[in-house]
Order: sequence, then structure tokens, then C-alpha cells
Amino acid sequence: MLITNIVLFAFSYLIGSIPFALIIGKLFYNTDIRAHGSGNVGTSNTFRILGKKAGIIVLICDLFKGAIPVWIALLLGSDIPVLFFGLVAAIGHVYSIFLKFKGGKAVATGGGAILAYAPLVFIILLATFLIVLYTSKYVSLASVSASIVFLIVSLITRDVPLIIVAVVLAVVISVKHISNMKRIKLGTEPKVSFLTKKREVK
Repeated sequence: MLITNIVLFAFSYLIGSIPFALIIGKLFYNTDIRAHGSGNVGTSNTFRILGKKAGIIVLICDLFKGAIPVWIALLLGSDIPVLFFGLVAAIGHVYSIFLKFKGGKAVATGGGAILAYAPLVFIILLATFLIVLYTSKYVSLASVSASIVFLIVSLITRDVPLIIVAVVLAVVISVKHISNMKRIKLGTEPKVSFLTKKREVK
């Protein structure tokens, strides 16, 4: 099982490292998403730059990056908490080996891991994200809010692996969004107009 776990951790990191936003942008839109918008290789920048269709595809792919390692670990009966494999995938998304250890912000990939491990918790976090997004129009604020709610919910469940992953994701997501929070304070953070606009590549 030791070898199996090592291989699974490596697989989790590698699948998490796959920059679907960059791949889809270059293959189907002849666009390097890193050169547009926020420069982030994540779901929100994909929506903003490439449009709804590409954004939805990247969202699904990034969710599955987090969910697949958890599902495989469950099928293999790993003796390590299966959610940890999803966490490694989320870390791979943030520090991708294919992008010189740069990447996204762990929101969708982390969400996929939670979906596979605790669907009810995922629904709570999704509801939080959508409510904050609808009321504030800031994806960044919705992401940070969901990560904080995740931490609170995990403490209520007293599920140790869930708590550990919630702490790590809350820290990573909050740190990755510090610049966004500063822009919100200054009033310069873009709102979710990309949800209604078409592709804006210039």
C-alpha cells in the first residue's frame, strides 16, 4: 500500500498540475490566457477572456482534477485519508510543474476534492459562493468567503481530515487573493461582468 499511496500522491499532483485553461485557450482560441485579464490560469479568468463555453469546460475539468484522485483512493482502499489526495491535486493546480510552479488559486480543484469526499459540505460551500457572488459581484470575495465557511463547517463536523484540508485551503485561497482584496478596498477589482459578456481578447 505504501507504493500505491506514493504513486497516487504523484498522480494527484500531476493531474492537478494540468493547466486546462491554458490548454483550451491555446488549442481552441489561439490565446495564451496568461497574457490577458488577471493572467490567472483558472476558471474565472477563462470566463472573462474566453467566454462562457470555455469557462464551463475549464470549470468542469478543474473540478474533476480534484475529485478523481479522491475517487481513485476510495476505490483502492487507501489507508491514508482520501481527501488528502484531493488536496495534493489542488496544490498542484496552484504550483503546477508544467508552469514553473505557478498556477491558479485552488478554488475549483479544491471544490472538486470536497465534492468527492463530502457532497453535502460542497453544496453548502457552493451556496455560499453563489450568494456572495450574487450580492457582491466579486468572484474573489466569493472564493475567500467560501473558504472561510468551509473552515467553520469542518470544525462543526469534527472530521479531522476535513479540518486539516479546510485549514490549508483557507490559507492558500486567502493568500492567493490578497491582491484582489486590496483592489476591492480601492474599488478597482473587476466585477463579474464576464458572466454576461462575450470573449474580450484584444
